[in-house]
Amino acid sequence: MSKEEMTWKNIKLPEQVRNILSKSKKVSVATSINELIEIACGSSAPDAQFKVEYDVPGIGKYHEATVNRVRNGVCANYTEIYMRRRDPNCTFIGDQEPTDKPYFEDVFGYPFEKLAEETFAWLQEQELIMFGFMAGGDFLGKHAIAIAPANAGFFALGLALLQGIVSWDVLTTKFDPKLIMYVAPVFRHTHFNKKQVVVHRRGKEYYEIFSYNLYPGPSAKKGVYGYLLHLGEQEGWLTTHSSTVQVITPYDNVVTILHEGASGGGKSEMLESIHREEDGRILVGTNIQTNEQILLELPRACALRPVSDDMALCHPSFQRGDGKITVTDAEKGWFIRVNHIGRYGMDLTFEALTAQPPEPLLFLNINAVPNSRAMIWEHTEDEPGVPCPNPRVIVPRRIMPHVVNKPVPVDIRSFGVRTPPCTKEKPTYGIIGMFHLLPSALGWLWRLVAPRGHENPSIVKTEGMSSEGVGSYWPFATGKYVHHANLLLDQILASPRVYHILCPNQHIGAWKVGFAPQWLAREYLARRGIARFKPTQLVNSRCPLLGHTLKMVRIEGEILPNFLFETYLQPEVGEDTYDEGAEILHNFFRNELKKYLTPDLHPLGKTIIECFMDRGFLNDYMTLLPTPYIDTSQD
Repeated sequence: MSKEEMTWKNIKLPEQVRNILSKSKKVSVATSINELIEIACGSSAPDAQFKVEYDVPGIGKYHEATVNRVRNGVCANYTEIYMRRRDPNCTFIGDQEPTDKPYFEDVFGYPFEKLAEETFAWLQEQELIMFGFMAGGDFLGKHAIAIAPANAGFFALGLALLQGIVSWDVLTTKFDPKLIMYVAPVFRHTHFNKKQVVVHRRGKEYYEIFSYNLYPGPSAKKGVYGYLLHLGEQEGWLTTHSSTVQVITPYDNVVTILHEGASGGGKSEMLESIHREEDGRILVGTNIQTNEQILLELPRACALRPVSDDMALCHPSFQRGDGKITVTDAEKGWFIRVNHIGRYGMDLTFEALTAQPPEPLLFLNINAVPNSRAMIWEHTEDEPGVPCPNPRVIVPRRIMPHVVNKPVPVDIRSFGVRTPPCTKEKPTYGIIGMFHLLPSALGWLWRLVAPRGHENPSIVKTEGMSSEGVGSYWPFATGKYVHHANLLLDQILASPRVYHILCPNQHIGAWKVGFAPQWLAREYLARRGIARFKPTQLVNSRCPLLGHTLKMVRIEGEILPNFLFETYLQPEVGEDTYDEGAEILHNFFRNELKKYLTPDLHPLGKTIIECFMDRGFLNDYMTLLPTPYIDTSQD
């Protein structure tokens, strides 16, 4: 069939979608990334620049973004600072099925059906792009379609890079979409006071996502994630909010780490090589009061084989029943934040990949002009001298070096938290040591609470300490808190051989550490393999929520200071300040855990939360679930 004959009329589509397309001025059916690049840039010229503009009633022509064709792909920049990050409170429910998320009608005062019809009417007046993709990656492969205005081609490109794009042959032979995404950015201005809004409507025949903004985080990425979480809630499985990496030591030992956490919790960084100083040493941390530095000699780091960057599919079909979780990637592309790469040479492998990729990439919030080369350390400025904290690049996972394309069993389950500095002058929850070993019951509690943490770069700024909730993915889920809490607990019960650890990033007490804690935890634990710790090697953390820490950590002959693990040993912190920080953590957990105490909660989950509420000791948590990292055998 020729390109001229390739129309949407040959595709199996829901009736309301056919109605929209039949009335549109023009519909372009895209079946390749290159087609979307041409549409996104508005021209095939190498110096092409395209303004994404809409006629907004009462405002006139509004400039949403500027799209430049660059030598290594496409670079898009938003005109509003607010649009450069995800709004964590942008998801609403447009149906009447059970949910703990806000219903659209309750918040906005009218039925969502009315707005849906207005959305369809607006789309009918536009030139449109339509394409198919597979939600859930190759292993789940749920058919889906996206419908967007043609001048939002860069958004469509981002969605296609993240989720894949299906060929014409698939569209016309075996395609049966169950997920539909509609993109209508003008409604942000006409209905939502310029705010990001994404509405999920869970129907019996298909699931709909209405994206009323052009930042891909809440919809093209996390919206599709919400659909996967919905499927899992219905069928009893999870898609974890996590990166996954196989770590291969210099001695050929292989350990697989799954690293979870709220946005900014270090998921992409767990896949990165350790950042080094010019002389090859590793900067472990810098004291914020004395400027003293801790540097580590590590001649050879572990090799990394990435599995997933942000969403790991834990489908029942590939679980082995061996006491571990088996996971694979739920995406076709990775939405990688690069705010921590502020100059050339910080991560040469990734810099080279993005500067001269084998195929075009999409850059967001990166300063690049037409026909230049977009560089990941050239961040767009929110204001003079203040770089955007959320520069991104979307990279197809197939071009990532050494990527693993099959399900893998997990040995260590890590949880990341962004922590502020903690000193006597300003006590905070930044008391977490370089890494902590957690009994499984505490691993579950940390996932229910999932702190967003200090200066989160990925979301619109929020005040104080806040939570992303169950499994750190609650902002994207559409169902009930307690159902996801039960699924997480069932998953932990089914994987008693998996170790749980906790890793901070940014600060350890008075030391600025960036992502060094999780990189060094990765190096140390991989070198140990899954050998258990003897009780004499462990120290009960002063705060029971932090499980165990280690008496001594030696990496390739170099011993890390104890005060990086037991932060009250730092003179800038001390016991009293540490205890104040522990109380901040305890109060935060108490406030967040209350909502899970409902009749539908798993009985064991109720016992674990009650243990916390009663200020249980570390040994109390260890009696509730297996603690696989402790060797209890007799010498």
